[in-house]
Amino acid sequence: QVQLVESGGGLVQPGGSLRLSCAASGLTFESYAIGWFRQAPGKERQFIAAISGSGGIPYYTDSVKGRFTISRDNAKNTVYLQMNSLKPEDTAVYYCAAKLHIYSHYVAAYDYWGQGTQVTVSS
Repeated sequence: QVQLVESGGGLVQPGGSLRLSCAASGLTFESYAIGWFRQAPGKERQFIAAISGSGGIPYYTDSVKGRFTISRDNAKNTVYLQMNSLKPEDTAVYYCAAKLHIYSHYVAAYDYWGQGTQVTVSS
């Protein structure tokens, strides 16, 4: 049984930082690309960043380039999303998702999803 569990969300002031974690179990972790997505109230789920199973060159959506960093530790079956210079518009529920081999920015391409963690950026 595949499980993805996000953690690390919370309330942070604008300009602050958070690090999200996505812990995976029940799959051959290094064979899976991991993506981070977010969904704000009333909006569609949006791609943020992704990283291949080997941890090669990551991929980011333009709105987070230079502020967010995705990384993975295959020994711990965990992917991280370091978020710096947070803005109120980053407020959303953040999800991690897994798909075999090559990453994608399409929601429908991912096979497994976590339950999400809330990130709120507000003063």
